[in-house]
Amino acid sequence: MPGQVGAISNEREGLLAYLAQMRYVLRLTAYGLTPDQLRAASTASPLTVGGLIKHCASTEESWIDTIRRESRPVDYQAYADNFRLADGESIEDVLAHYERVAERTEKTIAEIADLNQDVPVDHSVPWNPKDIDNWSVRWVLLHLIQETARHTGHADIIREAVDGGTAYPIMAAAEDWPDSPWMQKWQPAAG
Repeated sequence: MPGQVGAISNEREGLLAYLAQMRYVLRLTAYGLTPDQLRAASTASPLTVGGLIKHCASTEESWIDTIRRESRPVDYQAYADNFRLADGESIEDVLAHYERVAERTEKTIAEIADLNQDVPVDHSVPWNPKDIDNWSVRWVLLHLIQETARHTGHADIIREAVDGGTAYPIMAAAEDWPDSPWMQKWQPAAG
């Protein structure tokens, strides 16, 4: 996938394309990392690359459940646990789950006739406004793009602190771009 979203022909296609792009660049933050590096909290916060990918998958899954009116009550411990890879949990498992979530999102959005369709606001969590009862599907998609992009930025910083890898050189390595004056592919540190 290139570093930019391609041409789009309508709003729905654009929203899904930008969400797919943000998922992709988030996934790339894990490229070439060891299991220990995926779990490394390299900043003052406890956030890790693996945990952020797991969180974004869980968050998207929860929002699609809400759109489909299949949501479950928010459990604080489960929410907190989705920010870290559990013992024995591999990045391959997390990425496979994220892929299934993405497929479900695409299918769900394809089945919705109107992006203005109401989506209920969960008033049990402190970050949602109490004076709004419904979002729209459009709002949810924009929020998922925002949420995924924000956490991709976090993962970029953590990744850079872990091994010096940055977004475009990692993308160049993952996609096997030819080295050029513009870009040299990321390579693991000699060790």
